[in-house]
Amino acid sequence: MKNMFLMSFCPYVSSLRIVILSAALLIATTGRAQVEADTLVSYVVCDAGSDVYELEGHAALRVRMPEGPDMAVHYGLFDFNAPAFVWRFALGQTDYLCGATPWEYFLDAYAREGRRVTEHRLNLTSGEKSRLVDFLAENLRPENRVYRYNYVKDNCATRPLRAVEVALADSILLPDPTGTPETFRSMMRAYHRNYPWYQFGIDLALGSGIDYTLSPREKSFAPITLGIQLPDAATAGGRRLVAESIVAAPGTDGGVAHGPTPWWATPMAFALAVLACSVGVTVRDLHRRRVTRWFDALLFGMLGLAGCLVFFLVFFSTHEATSPNFLLAWVNPLCLIPVIFIWIKKAQRLVMCYQIANFAALLVLCLAWPLLPQSANAAFWPLIAADAIRAANYITLHRTVRL
Repeated sequence: MKNMFLMSFCPYVSSLRIVILSAALLIATTGRAQVEADTLVSYVVCDAGSDVYELEGHAALRVRMPEGPDMAVHYGLFDFNAPAFVWRFALGQTDYLCGATPWEYFLDAYAREGRRVTEHRLNLTSGEKSRLVDFLAENLRPENRVYRYNYVKDNCATRPLRAVEVALADSILLPDPTGTPETFRSMMRAYHRNYPWYQFGIDLALGSGIDYTLSPREKSFAPITLGIQLPDAATAGGRRLVAESIVAAPGTDGGVAHGPTPWWATPMAFALAVLACSVGVTVRDLHRRRVTRWFDALLFGMLGLAGCLVFFLVFFSTHEATSPNFLLAWVNPLCLIPVIFIWIKKAQRLVMCYQIANFAALLVLCLAWPLLPQSANAAFWPLIAADAIRAANYITLHRTVRL
């Protein structure tokens, strides 16, 4: 099974049968056994993995009963083989699962990857532990275990934290892990710094909804960040949430994410190469007074396909923060007009009208961007410049030369 690029940091289901059987075991056992004072309940944080959906880590709740099971209950599981999974995911119908796994299997899976696993043992009373186990057992029932996953607001880190709040009947106050203003996008960029193409895709697909300043609680959407916050977390009533934190499995500092992408393979290197080619082809066009149609077809074809994706996400998908996306002024389905009509002599007026509108839109976008509530990937600007240069080239040659 594989993973889509918009999927977050939660693992996929390697075997739904194991998850379902484990969940049934936990439900059956907790239904018969009384939760005792020495039952262990921990919030577990796993360091980053190497796949794109593992870069912010993973989270779970560990429940170990003296006379019962020792289970890891976690959210954000998905079955890639479910019917129409890819199409439903693109539409924003991200139906994920709550599952339970024997603790030894859960721990071993991360230890074998070299990913550190930290247990934050929760400071709960017997009654609170009992309520938490009942809540998890209810979540694990077949009719309840599916939920609508949200990349930043309802995921494998936030769901267990809310489960603990239900058990406490109190809210949890988290400290600010950095003390500096951050947005969802800026935090993603920090975690994805060695995966620039993944972040390029996020910056293209997600609009201004992930660019506002976050509260300390909202920063906990990333499990690794939440792991930094938990040792100093407290309830609204003033009780410390974590009794102690221990390393259940050692691992490499920072997880096992891949190293930095070579500069020549980054989006910025690609964008600068496109810009350089655009400048070179444009100089040649102006010298010979003729538009290089195949180059424009390639450039605007690339922008048009990206624009179809952005258009779909803005107007048809229910994914968080895909709309509004001001990049639609640059990449949109209309970019495909030159791809088709630049080859048709009688359609040159249509292409001319498009390029005038395109150049004006790019100019307005660049002037207005500092005032817009959306952050752009640095690699966008050379591509926007290439687009504007080719639009200006077509306008100039169309007005002075019969194309």
